[in-house]
Amino acid sequence: MPSDAAAIAHQRACMFRDMGSVSEAEADRLFQASVPWLERMLADRSYVGWLALHGGEIVAGGGIFLRDLGPTPGCCEGGRGGHIANIYTAPAYRRLGLARSLMDLILTWAKSEKLDRITLSASTEGKPLYEALGFTATAEMQLR
Repeated sequence: MPSDAAAIAHQRACMFRDMGSVSEAEADRLFQASVPWLERMLADRSYVGWLALHGGEIVAGGGIFLRDLGPTPGCCEGGRGGHIANIYTAPAYRRLGLARSLMDLILTWAKSEKLDRITLSASTEGKPLYEALGFTATAEMQLR
């Protein structure tokens, strides 16, 4: 729901801060920029997310960006794909299986939606979980 955008944006900013990718000030700017973007994507369902609650408090979350895929070798029809993102667990709730449960939910949903390909970007801490779920490293490159 678009009303969840601020909660997802908060977790997104915390995720990048905790990974050391942004400073506290940059995390705040990232939060501010992410709220309207996520509101729009949640409204048009190009992003679907899940939140885990404990005692009414949001303690973990994650989601998937949906996209059309062009034809590639081995998949000449193209199709629909997703990029899993924003997998985050508050520090006090880590190592309790919440990220795995969220990933299981996301992957079950993706299968029910018949997505052809799923990608994600893994932090060093998250990589063992994603590998255990069957994800493999790719040769993706980036230009900024």
